[in-house]
Amino acid sequence: MAEDKHTAREHPMRDTLTQAYERMLERVRHTLETAETTLEEAIQQAVHRAEHLGEVTREEAHEVADYLRRDLHDMGDYLSASRRDLRTWLRMDLQLIEARLLDLLTSVADRTRLELAELEARARTVGVWHTGEVAGPGELTCTQCGETLHFTRSGRIPPCPRCKATTFRRARD
Repeated sequence: MAEDKHTAREHPMRDTLTQAYERMLERVRHTLETAETTLEEAIQQAVHRAEHLGEVTREEAHEVADYLRRDLHDMGDYLSASRRDLRTWLRMDLQLIEARLLDLLTSVADRTRLELAELEARARTVGVWHTGEVAGPGELTCTQCGETLHFTRSGRIPPCPRCKATTFRRARD
């Protein structure tokens, strides 16, 4: 891990896909709490709702759904394999995470563990994050130079501040 850590800075006006990511995560949580459904069905309902309300285009809604699948799959896989808690996956003090977003992630985490097989079959390029995509809170490590980006909330992934590379992996112990 690099000594000079960089925090992913938030633009004053959060972009459309970042906002859609958080709204869709909220809808997934709500659907899982109120209906007898799978995680994938909840994600699909969130996609359709975002499209129907005109929050994002059809393509953007599916792109954000892929980001949610990727993050939820990685979180569930890590929590199942390591028997650790969400704080370890995020690799930061939970107090730094926006309370609403932490609540969303925590409530979906247990359900995600149960549905890993389903997510694995549907998620694209699990384990690789790219510049321009939206990621949830936690740390991403540059695959080229090992530089670490810290996200305290969801946001767009910038190029690596050290080497300008565009691919990252979730930071691990």
